[in-house]
Amino acid sequence: MPKPDSGQTGTEGHIQAADPALVTSVGPARVADADPAALSAAGPAPVADANPVPLAAARRVGFLLTLVLGGLTALPPLSIDMYLPALPAVTESLGSPAATVQLTLTACLAGMALGQLVVGPMSDRWGRRRPLLIGMMVYVAATAICALAPTAELLIGFRLLQGLAGAAGIVIARAVVRDLYDGVEMARFFSTLMLISGVAPIIAPLIGGQVLRITDWRGIFVVLTVVGIVLTLVAAKWLHETLPPEKRHSGGVGEALRTMRGLLSDRVFTGYTLTGGLSFAALFAYISASPFVVQEIYGASPQTFSLLFGVNSVGLIAVGQINGKMLVGRVSLDKALGFGLGVITLAATALLLMTAGVFGKVGLLPVAAGLFVLMSAMGLAMPNTNALALMRTRHAAGSASALIGTSSFLIGAVASPLVGIAGEATAVPMAVVQLTCALGAVGCFLGLCRPWQRRAAAV
Repeated sequence: MPKPDSGQTGTEGHIQAADPALVTSVGPARVADADPAALSAAGPAPVADANPVPLAAARRVGFLLTLVLGGLTALPPLSIDMYLPALPAVTESLGSPAATVQLTLTACLAGMALGQLVVGPMSDRWGRRRPLLIGMMVYVAATAICALAPTAELLIGFRLLQGLAGAAGIVIARAVVRDLYDGVEMARFFSTLMLISGVAPIIAPLIGGQVLRITDWRGIFVVLTVVGIVLTLVAAKWLHETLPPEKRHSGGVGEALRTMRGLLSDRVFTGYTLTGGLSFAALFAYISASPFVVQEIYGASPQTFSLLFGVNSVGLIAVGQINGKMLVGRVSLDKALGFGLGVITLAATALLLMTAGVFGKVGLLPVAAGLFVLMSAMGLAMPNTNALALMRTRHAAGSASALIGTSSFLIGAVASPLVGIAGEATAVPMAVVQLTCALGAVGCFLGLCRPWQRRAAAV
């Protein structure tokens, strides 16, 4: 089995080689020694010995590809965040305690984590399109059934199935990016995806809050079913195959396990994977706890909660775009990631001090400000950990993407119920979980990734 690539590439971005048929349908091909700014502006470039693709066509294909992949990566926040304003209503409607209803989030996250372990290797063996379309169709069916669930236990079960199927969109979108891009161009593309997929956390709670004004929580799953149908049709039409047959793995489960073991034996890849997973867990601690913290503890309405959630998501998107447009190619990805982790840790510390009453009784505004800073700093942590981890491997992008996603969702699923361990009257558990995860992410970054050693070796 080929070994993972060595560390981060230089400042010049590359786009992976593709066969000529893929160039005409997808766009990107390998371009060596190209100016990153020109590549970013013009989008995917044609192979030198293939028929040239007109600049306008390249831009159009690149834009469509970005929209499709952005929609697929937006599916998880849509599935989770649109449902958040309804958590108190679900608790009352199904007559279940808040901790049980929060397990509907945990089940969806766990499903997305486990599903990626299956879909990732499948996509390395059979290509990207077939596993994606099958997963999307199952997602649509599971989401429709969620709207009819009569008990919390059944809702938890179908949310698990929804997550298992929805994992296809997450893992394959990352694998497609790795198929087509390399180096700083990959980091830029991930930041661009955040602009699209980041809109989902902004509009999802707002849509959820408005749906609750005209119907009950079941209507949210009806809306998600429609979104799933649209994404399935769009992917079927516009997302072409990006993994040529000669680059696919022919082995079965044994080879998939050996591939994942080889990836995990790379200390740096594992370090970035865990760093990203723990950062995501700090984010999901906020996602899971904020409906109760903002609405139950601070007395805000579902609409006010949706507005605050949207503002925080704007911060994440804005910082993500600063990362992609201004920092990538000028500042090393490790430095940007390290700064982001530091800000996340400081914000989590401030939230713990405020919620524990160290500064006396504080209102919603200071807590919301702390959450805004924490969310915004995720715009540096999330795209850079993905890019730095995927730069370590070219031979098994699907399996690598699965490991990255699985770690994030599994750690997030563990963190989710912990935020409600002390009941609904205090936000201290949320802050404790966030700070613990942030410190863990810093520890993995410093202890496993050790970017200063790779810089010294490069010199």
